[in-house]
Amino acid sequence: MNAVNVLLSPPITLLIFLVLGLVLSKAANGLAAKGAYSQGKEDSYACGQKDIVHNVSPDYSQFFPYAFFFTIMHVLVLIVATAPLGAIVLPLAYVLAGVLALLIIFRR
Repeated sequence: MNAVNVLLSPPITLLIFLVLGLVLSKAANGLAAKGAYSQGKEDSYACGQKDIVHNVSPDYSQFFPYAFFFTIMHVLVLIVATAPLGAIVLPLAYVLAGVLALLIIFRR
């Protein structure tokens, strides 16, 4: 195993990029403008109003079927498009499971 193969292995590459990211972060932190501390700097503030009470609890039940449909279709297309030419069982099983999931979604 030569040095290039070792450097291109995933664990070593991850460590190299982590160290590079930390160095760049420290360098950018030194260049960033420093803000002055003020009393209300970390208080909550939204839409021009201070101290908003969060009484709203959104209901995502209407959104779920669309998100589930997108996820199922996305995974189906990804599996079928990247399946090897000789493999037919796995993509077919995914398509059948996807059709079943879509029938369950649109059952209502």
